[in-house]
Amino acid sequence: MEELLKDFPVVIEVPVAWGDMDAFQHVNNTVYFRFFESARIAYFEKIDLMGLMQEIGIGPILAAAHCRFKIPLTYPDRVSVGARVISTGEDRFTMAYVAVSHRHGKIAALGEGELVVFDYGKNYKAAMPDVLRDRIAEVEKGSQVQV
Repeated sequence: MEELLKDFPVVIEVPVAWGDMDAFQHVNNTVYFRFFESARIAYFEKIDLMGLMQEIGIGPILAAAHCRFKIPLTYPDRVSVGARVISTGEDRFTMAYVAVSHRHGKIAALGEGELVVFDYGKNYKAAMPDVLRDRIAEVEKGSQVQV
């Protein structure tokens, strides 16, 4: 499983709950987006994004999300979810996610999220601050962090 997560600097572990399953007896598609969201927030905690947002009033807003389902998950299981930034632009960055089933030892889903840098005071997109770009670069060059 380590090999499947080696490129992701932030990894969280999440239990699959009985209530995550739907009428088709597998984890509902919406749950994968919560897995990705939790990994994204762990990444943001690692770069102290909330502190930065309090200082400058600028932070990300999710513009798009995508998931490619590979295998169905069921209860009981645990999932390791990795997050990383795969590209940055003038006013946005893209995160990649992976959800790995402990029970199966395989990738259950792959995802991406496009985040636009947003000035919450002006209610408009903004250029990515250098400090945010630097914090992302620092995490991406570091070793994996288990949260």
